[in-house]
Amino acid sequence: LSLVWVAFFSLSLVEWTEICSNTVGIPLPVAGVTILAAGTSIPDLLSSYIVAKQGEGDMAVSSSIGSNIFDVTVGLPLPWLIWSATQSGGSVPVEAQGIGFFISLLACMIALVIGAVKAMKWQMTKQLGVIMFILYFVFIGLFLLVQMPEHSPVMSAPF
Repeated sequence: LSLVWVAFFSLSLVEWTEICSNTVGIPLPVAGVTILAAGTSIPDLLSSYIVAKQGEGDMAVSSSIGSNIFDVTVGLPLPWLIWSATQSGGSVPVEAQGIGFFISLLACMIALVIGAVKAMKWQMTKQLGVIMFILYFVFIGLFLLVQMPEHSPVMSAPF
């Protein structure tokens, strides 16, 4: 019965996201990625919050960073590897405009985050939290400028 409810709410979420994004004028891929990001981040947020409240700030940060590293190094390539293995070694076509720009942006953000953590002497402070929020909103802002509006974005990805 629980599986039925999960399926019902998953399908409803997809439909509601499509309706809301069409109503507001947000491209469906942007709305989908936003819902996906929230869905994968909320469990990390809750577990990090719980261990941080127990005084284990280092564990909270390593948990959230570690899960994202796992997603990128295992969660993305493993399905592609399996698909390629079942297709006699065929490559997986990826059609994404500006993928080089987004990879470079991600690398810059990682460098800035590591730099900020090092500047704070590897201590979780409110100032570091503010810096993390600013970096997050800069990343989201740049992402949306390159993606919206759908057929004539405000900013074009140079590569």
